[in-house]
Amino acid sequence: MSTTNDSFKNSAVWEQRFNTQDSANRSEREVRTPWERDYARLIHSSAFRRMQSKTQVLGLGESDFYRTRLTHSLEVAQIGVGIVRWLEQKLERKEFLVSEVEQHHSSQLKQLLPDYELMNAICLAHDLGHPPFGHGGEVALNICMRDYGGFEGNGQSLRILSRLDKYTKANGMNPTRRLLLGILKYPLPYSELCVPEAYGPLATPVWQSKAKEQLPPKCYLDSEKEIVDWILEPLTAVEKEAFTATKARSGTDNTPKHRKTRFKSFDTSIMELADDISYGLHDLEDAISLGLISQQHWQQHFKTHLHLFEALCSGSNQGKSPQQMSKEVEAQLFSEQSYERKRQIGRLVHHCITSIFIDSSGIEHATQPLIRYNAYLGAEQSDLLAHITTLVFDKVIRSANVQQLEFKGQKIVIEIFQTLKADPLRLLPDGTRERYRQALTQHPQDTALHMRIICDFVAGMTDEYAARFYERIYHPHEGSVFDRM
Repeated sequence: MSTTNDSFKNSAVWEQRFNTQDSANRSEREVRTPWERDYARLIHSSAFRRMQSKTQVLGLGESDFYRTRLTHSLEVAQIGVGIVRWLEQKLERKEFLVSEVEQHHSSQLKQLLPDYELMNAICLAHDLGHPPFGHGGEVALNICMRDYGGFEGNGQSLRILSRLDKYTKANGMNPTRRLLLGILKYPLPYSELCVPEAYGPLATPVWQSKAKEQLPPKCYLDSEKEIVDWILEPLTAVEKEAFTATKARSGTDNTPKHRKTRFKSFDTSIMELADDISYGLHDLEDAISLGLISQQHWQQHFKTHLHLFEALCSGSNQGKSPQQMSKEVEAQLFSEQSYERKRQIGRLVHHCITSIFIDSSGIEHATQPLIRYNAYLGAEQSDLLAHITTLVFDKVIRSANVQQLEFKGQKIVIEIFQTLKADPLRLLPDGTRERYRQALTQHPQDTALHMRIICDFVAGMTDEYAARFYERIYHPHEGSVFDRM
């Protein structure tokens, strides 16, 4: 199948905004590109600032060293732009970067690469919707919203960008279509991916429910269907059907699981690679620095996987064996000199970035390049990163310390939601109360909308704000009419 030159051009359709009046009001002296305007709106938003008070890994907050959602997002953005620069450089040199089937398009693919500011914005926005207390908060809100459309952090990010942010009256930041496509990791709504049988029973009290049995499907929220339909308008009917294809899943014991979408856009694939690299390697750095992963943990995990270091035996390391490279990496990661650990993390990040290539997304007969192509991590680098991520997950995320705090967060979020639900017009703060009152007046029978407003308020809390809000309501010696929440 051939792709015309025109389809590779930066079509104006991807620069469009849902609220067209926004573009009409643009100043005659405006010199910024649409992507620069997206970036500016994002970094000046309250949702972006709130990420500085949401920890990346719960349990690390006892130190001032740990990464927050904000610093994590900044690092993802830096890596994302680095990936774009790498792909750009390789395409300019016409070096082998794409599959043989796609090589004859390599001279045109450079036009497909996202602008640096656009990539920055997509990466910085990818965690906007994550609630307080990490996955504990996400599970808690999904439990509370089970009968009202569910809750999922990525879906909430889209909701903030397109509806909740205060840049416009009703269209959030009103970003470009391409930015919204870039953060649309899962292009189907909750209602089409949720398998009710995948949920376990709710405990009594409900906050004691097992988190792993209450996980939401990876989706966007049904309340954003109109904006997603608009995002996907440039696709043909055949492309849209293919792009939103799903696969059924089941557990090892044939227990049902939520359905999952199969495809993502080109920009999304770059953002996800940057997120995976940052999650695996930068969280490893935090864990080693804080003593959560020891040298013994590392040795035990990799003693039967030394072949994973073979890909590092090139360039200045050519001639070294995988065993030698493994010992060298280990020595630097666990060195008493922090700069050696930092340098080795940087080398591993660079090693991953420079393995990335472009290939078909797997969508047959697609003519729209943004869904026809994806970026991929090299196979050897992907295996090494997967093992590092597994080590971090096993020794940090699954640790009693982190799980206890996630459980506490789950309890706090559920009880805050249930309290607000009991008497919203009495307990919600002024701005949210007015939104709730308007919804009651205009849509008195739409309980899902009423609950979504409460959910938006709770999801927007930082860890610290949620803890103080909880104490103000439930602790008799906390809270004053003069407190500023």
